[in-house]
Order: sequence, then C-alpha cells, then structure tokens
Amino acid sequence: MAKGYKAEGLEGILAYDVMQEHPVYGDLVKERVQNSGVTLVPSPEEVLQNVDVVIVAVPGSKALETAKELRPFLKKETLYVDVSASSPEIKRNIWEEIKETGASFVDGAMLGPLTVYQHKVPTLLSGNGSDKFLELMLPYGMDLEKVSDIPGEATGIKFVRSIFMKGLPALLVEVLEAASIMKVDHLVLKSLATTMNACTFEQTLNRLVTGSAVHAERRAHEIKDVIAMLESINVQATMSKATYERLTWLASKKLKEKFGGKTPKEWQEVVKAWEQAGN
Repeated sequence: MAKGYKAEGLEGILAYDVMQEHPVYGDLVKERVQNSGVTLVPSPEEVLQNVDVVIVAVPGSKALETAKELRPFLKKETLYVDVSASSPEIKRNIWEEIKETGASFVDGAMLGPLTVYQHKVPTLLSGNGSDKFLELMLPYGMDLEKVSDIPGEATGIKFVRSIFMKGLPALLVEVLEAASIMKVDHLVLKSLATTMNACTFEQTLNRLVTGSAVHAERRAHEIKDVIAMLESINVQATMSKATYERLTWLASKKLKEKFGGKTPKEWQEVVKAWEQAGN
C-alpha cells in the first residue's frame, strides 16, 4: 500500500511493526520498509503522535488486543482504520474500545490481494469515520466504497465473499488430488476449462444455481458416488461431503415441484423460493 501511496505523491508515511527487531524477520521488515520509502519508527506511540490517519494491519487474532494497546495514544483527531481480517463482532468491539477517546473508526474490508492492487485494492468501508477516510484518500487513487456507519458491516460482506474465495481453492485441491492419483489431471482440467470459459461468471452462476434448484436430488446422488470413489483411492472427501450436504438441503426445499420441473430463469427466483420453503 505504501508503495502505491508514494507513487501518488503521499509523503510523511510512518510505520511500526512489532517484528521489526525480531532476530529472524527483522531484516525482512526493514528491507520492505526501505523498498516502500516509508519511515520506520521505534514505537506505535510515535506513529500516533505524528499522524491523523492510522491504518492498523495486523493478524485478525491480534486486532482487538492491538486496539487496547493503542487506545492510550489515540487523539480526538485520529482516524483509526482497521483492515485486519477479524470478525464483524471484533470490529464492533474495537469501536467500543476506542470510541471514548473521540477517535473516529473505519472497518476496512479489503477485497483483493495487496501484492496485485497495492493501495488500489477494492475496499469496503463502514463505521463513523468512513466519510472522512473517503474524502482524505480518494485523491490518492484508492478504490473505496462506503457500506454504512455501522462497524462490522463491511467485514460481514467480505466474510460472505470469503466463502467462495477460500472455499474454491479448497475445492480445487480436492479435485487435483483425485485427478493426480488417477493420472487424469490433464483431461479433467481441459474439461473444466471448457465449461468455465464458455460463459461469464454471472452466466455461470445463474446456470449452476437455477439448474441445481431442479436437479439437486439427482446431483446429490451423483456426488454420493463421487465420495465413495474418493474414499476408495484414499482421498479425503471433505469438500465433496459438504457438497452432498448442501445439495441434500436444497433438495429438501422441494423446488423441483415448485417450478414444475422447469429450470427458472434467474437465480433470484431460487433464493426467493427456498426462503419461502424455509418459512
């Protein structure tokens, strides 16, 4: 992010990293700092004394702990932007922790890899500091979109997205393990590529969801046989078992009867139908 900011002409960027004096990783931190052109300082207090906007990028498990440590140094003018991958609940807890200082808070949910996008990574914002952050940072080329003034709502959207973005690699690993053991990886990947490249993402999403609404029971039966095959070649069928459970759930909504055996046109019809079935 700092590399991108510097390229846009933003100066005076300070950084603190808890690992900067680590015997193993300290040199790597300092190398990255040097490459990004920011100034490394010896304490988080020094950062907060000299900046109006602080972007807190820590592991999600450390986000609330970090907020508690930084709280004594926050000023009324401070804009506290947490971009960690912590839960919506943790984001709300961070706000509760710091709000008495008078600082403003932004829940920043980054929706892409920083190595690719740098500071232009698409980012959703929520919290009472969102408007201020937009005003300050849009001139530097950031791709920002406000969701609401409620902390945690931006991260909630990211987490729903993560079901796909984290689930897809896990699914592909299962596919590749089975295909490699059976020595058919080239044929499987060729077939998958033909299918996935034939349409846009939106068209593929619509086709898969609407088709499954009518054919969930048949597809669940097929994937049950897939699980048996995977177990026979000693492949852990984690994703396939989850697929069976979800297709069985979908079949239980009786959507085939609802749509008279005809595939609906839009995925929205399927969602509405299973919601009505659930009620």
